[in-house]
Amino acid sequence: MDSTPGGYVAGVTHAEMMAPPLVASDVDANDLIEQSRLRAFRRLSERDFSASLILAAGFLAAAVAMAVVIPTHRSASPLTITLLVLAYAVASHVEFEIGTGSVLPTELILIPMLFLVPIGSVPLLVALGLCLGRIPALLARKLPPDRILLLLVNSWHAVGPALVIGLAGESRPSSDQWPIYVAALAAQFGFDIASSGTRERLALGLPLRSQLRFMRWAFVVDATLAPVGLAIVLAEYRQPYAFLVVMPLIALLAAFARERQTRIDHALELKHAYQRTAFLLGEIVEWNDAYTGLHSRQVVSLAVDVAQALGLDPYDRRKTEFAALLHDVGKIRVPPEIINKPGPLTDQERAIMQTHTIEGERILGQVGGLLADVGHVVRSSHERFDGTGYPDGLAGDQIPLTARIVACCDALSAMVTNRPYRRALPVDEAIAELRASSGRQFDPRVVESLENVLESNDEVAALLGDPVPSLY
Repeated sequence: MDSTPGGYVAGVTHAEMMAPPLVASDVDANDLIEQSRLRAFRRLSERDFSASLILAAGFLAAAVAMAVVIPTHRSASPLTITLLVLAYAVASHVEFEIGTGSVLPTELILIPMLFLVPIGSVPLLVALGLCLGRIPALLARKLPPDRILLLLVNSWHAVGPALVIGLAGESRPSSDQWPIYVAALAAQFGFDIASSGTRERLALGLPLRSQLRFMRWAFVVDATLAPVGLAIVLAEYRQPYAFLVVMPLIALLAAFARERQTRIDHALELKHAYQRTAFLLGEIVEWNDAYTGLHSRQVVSLAVDVAQALGLDPYDRRKTEFAALLHDVGKIRVPPEIINKPGPLTDQERAIMQTHTIEGERILGQVGGLLADVGHVVRSSHERFDGTGYPDGLAGDQIPLTARIVACCDALSAMVTNRPYRRALPVDEAIAELRASSGRQFDPRVVESLENVLESNDEVAALLGDPVPSLY
């Protein structure tokens, strides 16, 4: 996303705090972070610019109206206002990357702002702080100028709590008024969801449900930091400029943010290393057997869509993708005269050919990490649902679901591909063959899902429309 609130920043959004530790299920989150990083260096698309411009203009109109209309009985010295804005700018530099946006610890400064300056001016001061925080990036040409609009979009989060506190009156803060403060925090979250969610939906097509998955951590952070900010405000009435005591905490959070960024960098580097290794092995397979290489590309496209349709988690989808690409990698250990034989194999030749799944597991196991897990899938990619497959005779749910997906997609691709000893089947006939073998060779659920993918995805169906020609 691109936001920031007291917290979540889309592409910079608003809620603000650290995310949970990286685990295997964060594969797609890291992918989103990588995409967000790349997008941060680009100018806004026409669609994104239009959506951001409308929301930014709406914010400026609301903020100016609040500064003019909301009555105030409190005053603040120019020094206090300046220090708060600068502190907000510093806090906005502390970014915990989550999904399509970032979480910022600006809540530590937003709360003091709500009680130490005229309440109507808070949204404008927040926007000023966010913009000041991005000046170094602008001067270094690391931030396209049009992305300043996103900072105004992200400033909407300050409108909600300012309205609640303003309507309640600018009374001296007290623990007895906690219902008002809870309402202000809820209003902050509501305005943040509405502004960031609207922009992400209009500009990037992301449904609100997907955004909330990441934004909730920002809200957890804001809710956690809000009492700290309120405690600082209570101390402020006894000691001027007490809000500056949060700066060491912000420095500590900045160190944590850098450590998290480093871990994400390493995770992305490892992902790219796996991808490069997988593609290299795929090229070796294609060099050894051109049919197998082209066939594997078809299997990848089919398997990825079926895994998505069956609701596999991100890590298993990644395994399915790599297993589909590398399910025949063990064939590099099989003599070429067997692989390229223009006719049926003898029993002895078939036994040698069937060792390719074990060899594939061994090769990938030597790479380690994710590809070692992929190796286990490759080993099981020729098991049959009724237990008569190879090499281990696994049946039903004993066979990893990822392997069942690859096996079904592998069979379909093979049937619609020309081979030296037989011509390709039309796709309809190949599907009929899969149905006939459902429950025996293939998982019925996978067969059904593959049919649905072919019916609903014209691009995948087109991939099978023209059979891969015989290369012999």
